[in-house]
Amino acid sequence: MNEARPPALGHDAAAALIEPLTDIVIRAGAAILAVNRSAMKVDGKTDGSPVTEADLAADRIIAEGLAKVAPDIPSLSEERAVAAMLPHKESFFLVDPLDGTKEFVAGRNEFTVNLALVTHGTPLLGIISAPALGLIWRGIVGRGAERLTLGSAKPLIEPIRTRPCPPRGQPWTVAVSRLHGDARTEAFIAARPGAVRCELGSAVKFGRVAEGGVDIYPRLSPTSEWDVAAGHAVVAAAGGRITDSSGTALVFGAGGRKDFIVPEFIAWGDPNATP
Repeated sequence: MNEARPPALGHDAAAALIEPLTDIVIRAGAAILAVNRSAMKVDGKTDGSPVTEADLAADRIIAEGLAKVAPDIPSLSEERAVAAMLPHKESFFLVDPLDGTKEFVAGRNEFTVNLALVTHGTPLLGIISAPALGLIWRGIVGRGAERLTLGSAKPLIEPIRTRPCPPRGQPWTVAVSRLHGDARTEAFIAARPGAVRCELGSAVKFGRVAEGGVDIYPRLSPTSEWDVAAGHAVVAAAGGRITDSSGTALVFGAGGRKDFIVPEFIAWGDPNATP
């Protein structure tokens, strides 16, 4: 007997899920904000990265929420990656419960909750919440993207779109990591004379590309799939494109435990831009 496969979700299913998924992400963000950063315990993972009670609280909320909203769709979370069974060839959720833990521990506000729905190796839906900033970027590829500004009343929802490349001779605005610089990325930026660097933490960088605040976000050093997938979907939904340095598309969920790595990527605001 063949083992039953989870369904491969398309645009209509993603559209039906985006509101309940946004609610899950908002609740996860609230749990993070409820943690006392000055008193919390910070542990180290085997790879040397930190994990806090905020990471784990957000992960519990997301896991429970996904089990109720879409029980037939598997999920892969950074905090539960050891138990992951890959590859996922149909649809699955890819989650980073707290992206930018180092920013969070340092007391800064540029940390995010990232949730993506990946179908056939490509992020279809993405939600990035920056709870301390009161912002959410979300989108469905082919259906557009929007930014939510949260407050005491009903969220302000605005459509967003990436922007074209600067005209020849005009400087690029480049989103760069505050904590994860590398020589290849620096060389890429240097090849664009006069580039204006915009230092940001976590997946906020993808949000700024998607809303047209910056032109490009290059990271030419390894990171993890859960750091990239939600931003990939949001930028693509907003009209941009994500590739490696040779212009090749990224593929998610294809490997095993050792293959949760994205070797490099460039998030282009202008889909016609080239390396």
